[in-house]
Amino acid sequence: MVRFLVTRLAGMVGVLFLVVLFTYAIFFALSPDPAVQICGKNCTPELIDQIRNNLGLDRPFYEQFFGFLAGLFVGTTYGTGANAIDCAAPCLGYSFQTGQPVLEMFEQRFGVSATLAVGAAVLWLLMGVSGGMIAAIKKGTWFDRAATGAALGGVSIPNYVLALVLQYVLVVRLGWLPFPQAVPFAADPGQWFLNFVMPWLVLAFTYASMYQRLTRANVLDTLDENFVRTARAKGLAPRLVWRRHALRPALTPVVTLFGMDFAGLLGGAIIIETVFGLNGIGKMASDSITKNDQPVIMGVTLVAAFLVIVGNVIVDIVYTTIDPRVRVGARA
Repeated sequence: MVRFLVTRLAGMVGVLFLVVLFTYAIFFALSPDPAVQICGKNCTPELIDQIRNNLGLDRPFYEQFFGFLAGLFVGTTYGTGANAIDCAAPCLGYSFQTGQPVLEMFEQRFGVSATLAVGAAVLWLLMGVSGGMIAAIKKGTWFDRAATGAALGGVSIPNYVLALVLQYVLVVRLGWLPFPQAVPFAADPGQWFLNFVMPWLVLAFTYASMYQRLTRANVLDTLDENFVRTARAKGLAPRLVWRRHALRPALTPVVTLFGMDFAGLLGGAIIIETVFGLNGIGKMASDSITKNDQPVIMGVTLVAAFLVIVGNVIVDIVYTTIDPRVRVGARA
């Protein structure tokens, strides 16, 4: 197991290095000159050169790239002399638009994205896995057909369309929920909860549809395995057959998908955060792309990649609990 974890961690470092390299190369080659954007309308060539020097944009690509990598581990300094600014590790740079440290911007926005991801994940796991399990048990019945139809609808309807429909029905027409606003949990827990209900429902319905179909298909495939027939032939109670022998092996691909989806949402749900006006990482990324704020885009890309890779490593570890065959392979 130790060797397995070391191998995966080494691979994680390699993937992150390639992500940073390719992302940095794209911005270096294709993006407009940030110094011109920062300088504004009333600008002179001398002022542009000074901004380039302060940000290190006048250096060759390899120096900028390795300087960015060094900043992640030991920090870095932008500019020289009286204009020098120290950025402690892990340094993701400073926003070209606001001058705020990118890491500080993440700390301010991550709580919103994490709340959105955790709440939606709880709902879609409950609805998707339980719905898929019951649909497999009641294969061919009205419940199976209704659940399959609802899942197809959830996969087909874009989440921004569902978000707009829910806002119109629940907020405008019925008045059951307030339109989402930035209310801290400590200030008003009840209002905070109501603000996240619609975003949770939209994300949960979209993801639960995929999980329901995947769970149903996997459970039905597992029921054809010999060990399930043996358990039934031994007279094991049906609920134990479903829970211990059918559901557990069927959860392996579900865990894989969940690790990817959840880690991706921690990196920001751009569409949902934008539609509902939630100031999470996704909305920050969307605004940064619009304004060509390269340090923020780099930071979002790096953090999102890190979360997805860490999610995959955690999924591999969870496999050893779900599937004994994986546990044997890990020991070997």
